[in-house]
Amino acid sequence: MTSRILITGAGGFIGRHCLAPLVDSGAEVHAVGRSVPDRTSDAGAGVRWHRLDLLDDGARARLVEEVRPDMIVHFAWNVEHGRFWTTPQNLAWAGATLDMLRRAAETGLRRFVGLGTCYEYAPQTTDDCNEATTPIEPFKLYGTAKDGTRRIVAEFARETGLSWAWGRFFLLYGPGETPTRLVPQVARKLIAGEPAPIGAAARPRDFMDSRDAGAATAALALSAVEGPVNIASGRASSVREVAETLGRLAGRPELIQVGGYPDRDEPERIVADVGRLTGEVGFTAIRPLEQGLAEALDWWRENPS
Repeated sequence: MTSRILITGAGGFIGRHCLAPLVDSGAEVHAVGRSVPDRTSDAGAGVRWHRLDLLDDGARARLVEEVRPDMIVHFAWNVEHGRFWTTPQNLAWAGATLDMLRRAAETGLRRFVGLGTCYEYAPQTTDDCNEATTPIEPFKLYGTAKDGTRRIVAEFARETGLSWAWGRFFLLYGPGETPTRLVPQVARKLIAGEPAPIGAAARPRDFMDSRDAGAATAALALSAVEGPVNIASGRASSVREVAETLGRLAGRPELIQVGGYPDRDEPERIVADVGRLTGEVGFTAIRPLEQGLAEALDWWRENPS
């Protein structure tokens, strides 16, 4: 019997890259978004789109009743750059997520895959974040809401026998990214021939291309792996390395201004142990950082606005 998979946030920065692998698995894929792509586009191929606001209680209830999914892959959340850390909508999304889970469980849901964040972990100085051993100490309201949702999902799954997994994203970049984020901000400055200031930015960070993140999420969803799984490259770099690589690729290394901005209030080290992702899920990120940054730079050249 063909399974029905419901993907929320399917038109987003990461969710769009999860669609094709799930369609290729033979599943009946239902995608939810506030906007619906042209059906002739890659995102529309083989996907049944539903345009609605998941924070609308009535619309959410009708969606679950209509689709009656066997699996949910839940990307949707408020990730508006600069605001998502503290917006009260984090509470609304936690509530909507759990209501959707409850309703879907009543109609035959068998597996739930939620997407969290590396900012659920306690700050690290020397160790990589490991799902089993790194303490949980969420960063700001966003991390707390994600972690709280994960805890309730885990207990609900334990009591009902539901299969579940929780992907924790680290630092993502790629084509179509919000222009105010690091990679597009630096890339657009370089393309325009303008100075590109960054912080001192030598702290270890784990960057992953959004296309790999979407593919990794699909692999996790289609696996039998349960519990938290880091979705990341497993490689330590830094904001400075990213910026200087972009400068070199653009042929304008002199435009990178290290120390032009103060460093943000963030943990010292944000790097993932990807043993579960590679060993249990069987997924390995396919784009080295330099290749992904080169492709992102090309995308911004072709899409300057």
